[in-house]
Amino acid sequence: MLTNNDILKKLRVAHKFKDEDIVNVLKLVDFDITKGALNDLFRKEDHPKYVSAGDQILRNFLNGLVIHLRGPMPEKKAANEARKSNTRK
Repeated sequence: MLTNNDILKKLRVAHKFKDEDIVNVLKLVDFDITKGALNDLFRKEDHPKYVSAGDQILRNFLNGLVIHLRGPMPEKKAANEARKSNTRK
């Protein structure tokens, strides 16, 4: 079974992210983490400074990744107005 740390590692490799990239993705959802704390997540489980990634870190990273890849979601009011103007034409 994959741990949250394993999932983060696989996503880091798949997207060719450096530590700074991951920190920036997490900043998109107002989640601050230092590079040192991030490195603790990517250590081997038997390392003394290994830290298990909680659900909160993975959830925030995934939400930040969506924003990074797709851009921020438009506000509902703006989206509704755009739909209305398209139907009037």
